[in-house]
Amino acid sequence: MEFKIGLIRGDGIGPEIVGEAKKVLDTVCSKYGHAFTYTELLLGGASIDATGYPLTDETVEEAKTCDAVLMGSIGGDAKTSPWYQLPPSRRPEAGLLAIRKALNLFANLRPAYLYKELRDACPLKDEIIGEDGFNLIIVRELTGGLYFGARETKEVDGVMTAVDTLTYNENEIRRIAKRAFDIAMKRNRKVTSVDKANVLDSSRLWRKIAAEVAEEYPEVTLEHMLVDNCAMQLVRDPKQFDVVLTENMFGDILSDEASMVAGSIGMLSSASLNETKFGLYEPSHGSAPDIAGKNIANPIATILSAAMMLRYSLDMDREADAVEAAVQQVLSEGYRTADIWSEGMTKVSTSEMGSLIAERV
Repeated sequence: MEFKIGLIRGDGIGPEIVGEAKKVLDTVCSKYGHAFTYTELLLGGASIDATGYPLTDETVEEAKTCDAVLMGSIGGDAKTSPWYQLPPSRRPEAGLLAIRKALNLFANLRPAYLYKELRDACPLKDEIIGEDGFNLIIVRELTGGLYFGARETKEVDGVMTAVDTLTYNENEIRRIAKRAFDIAMKRNRKVTSVDKANVLDSSRLWRKIAAEVAEEYPEVTLEHMLVDNCAMQLVRDPKQFDVVLTENMFGDILSDEASMVAGSIGMLSSASLNETKFGLYEPSHGSAPDIAGKNIANPIATILSAAMMLRYSLDMDREADAVEAAVQQVLSEGYRTADIWSEGMTKVSTSEMGSLIAERV
């Protein structure tokens, strides 16, 4: 099968980790008889350097011609990078928000799975982790809420005042809720909808619509949980969760918390999907400019993001399974990048880890 894949190599460690994910994808093509053509796309700091803007219309239009886009991390050191001397609307992260909106990528999937080989990296006690660890996925609404609301900073009665507006309508809530319930049907059939309904009107509407959608899925159990309680429960008993459904800002915070509970943010993949099969796939971690170019970054999150791309956008479940199994095998054999290395393990570089995984696909 032939597919067109957009590659956003990104900033910092982005080019290194995307290169290793491409290495694995090329192996998948060779072994399973597929053909991927790649088109290079600019976003974030790399786009600012080339064009003056974090996202151009040309990038958006080219991305729309692709079957999926694989992306490295974007951004740089906010203290030292000249990108952060620009107005907020022209900084790297503005490009990421803009491409999500332009491509209608409203559903962000963030799995948090604890590999048994990385139990020692998990900060939780053994009795909390249990025998089988945990396996949850956070489904985050990605194009609405506080991050996309009206905002301004102005002087009011002689005092500088900033305003950010949190807005959701029922259609935005309904479509992300349906995506979460569809995913739950393929897992353990439980959805935990997270909100702040004791304070926020937007959360009260969120809770109402989530309950309405639940009626369409009688086989799925729905529970409501306040976001502060959810943050506590993720470290108290992550095994209780299957699919966590939540809005944009809450999902941003909770998914990062879940990633660290899983041992290392360098292990966790991410997918952002629209209403078709198109998706943008990226690691959950940042661009780590302090280690860029040193060949020590962990490429596994990006490789697993590529596996999600195979599964969700290209309908290649068998190939996705093979990539995920290859990652598991490499970890079982004791290979580790620096961020997950411990005594007795074999420390490998970014490129070595990519090659090891590709060889085992």
